[in-house]
Amino acid sequence: MTDAVSITRDLVRCPSVTPADAGALGVLEDLLKAAGFTTHRVTFSEAGTADVDNLYARIGSEGPHITFAGHTDVVPPGDESAWSVGAFSGEVRDGVLHGRGAVDMKGGIACSVAAVLEHLAANGGKPRADGQESGSGSISFLITGDEEDVSINGTIKLLKWCAERGEKFDHCVLGEPSNVETLGDTIKIGRRGSQSGTLHVEGRQGHVAYPHRASNPVPDISRLIVAISDEPLDHGSAQFQASNLEFTSVDVGNTAYNVIPGQARAKFNIRYNDNHTQASLRELVETRLTKACGNRIRAHIVWEPSNSNVFVTKPGPFTDLAVSAIEEVTGRKPELSTSGGTSDARFISSYCPVIEFGLVGQTMHQVDERVPVADLEKLTKVYRGILARYFA
Repeated sequence: MTDAVSITRDLVRCPSVTPADAGALGVLEDLLKAAGFTTHRVTFSEAGTADVDNLYARIGSEGPHITFAGHTDVVPPGDESAWSVGAFSGEVRDGVLHGRGAVDMKGGIACSVAAVLEHLAANGGKPRADGQESGSGSISFLITGDEEDVSINGTIKLLKWCAERGEKFDHCVLGEPSNVETLGDTIKIGRRGSQSGTLHVEGRQGHVAYPHRASNPVPDISRLIVAISDEPLDHGSAQFQASNLEFTSVDVGNTAYNVIPGQARAKFNIRYNDNHTQASLRELVETRLTKACGNRIRAHIVWEPSNSNVFVTKPGPFTDLAVSAIEEVTGRKPELSTSGGTSDARFISSYCPVIEFGLVGQTMHQVDERVPVADLEKLTKVYRGILARYFA
């Protein structure tokens, strides 16, 4: 069966908890091969990480070239006895399809595949119908099994592999669950960057009864936390809300009541907008730290590696095309948003403009993750509308 509901069900029944594939990519590969796609299964490795299987499939050899991206890996189901139906059952009950990954994001992938198969069938097996302007066009799929974890052996390497083969993308639709409340309310056109670090403050251990013989780092780290985070990093930009720095833990590694600790650490994360690069952001925070330390406090920051850079697809013909298709099916004009966490779109944006539009994200990662069948059908129609406009 090649409809979105059947494809979603078949994918959900593959327990593909990162990094396991559990047959999910095979489900897609079989469908795409049968439709005339050239497919490639590519496994990437890196020391200290699990091997990850990925799928690239393409039909057509000319431009324009639109690619649909997504991931078949899912987060663990948690306590499976808490689910009202089997976590990997794909059961449809009262018009709702249940299962881990139904929303994030096997349902979105299923809708894009179903839409593409319908589009090809209506155009004689070609992306662009005969009689339209020159260039037959191309459609491809970039599917990874490495999005819900470290994102090392998935999309970032698959894109590089494609580039080395001479593959070029003009535009991308990523089927992440972008909608907040109702299908059609939100398109993600960008994401803030993410940068983590740990603030280290050095003191001198000693007995609490003799504080003059010690140097307590706890009051110092408290002052530094305020100094670093109290002043806004910026006030937002044209497409983004303000950047924010949040401290997430403070630790001194001390279990005793009568010992002044010798050091203190505080972890933090920054979600930053296009007012900053990673380098300029680090410099800004380091400058605040140096000023707050003065000549007395000994402190430094250890920055974590990050591949989560800020990106934005500026509103224009491609976003207009997507908005038109969404309005036609849902009756809603979606907000162009840059809110939320990171996604694989941050990697794709280095190769072509990318938008994210998928299902409603309210139950993703929850027990009883589920999607209304009606939403799967509507999303398939939206993707059909995008394809029709793209190749018109």
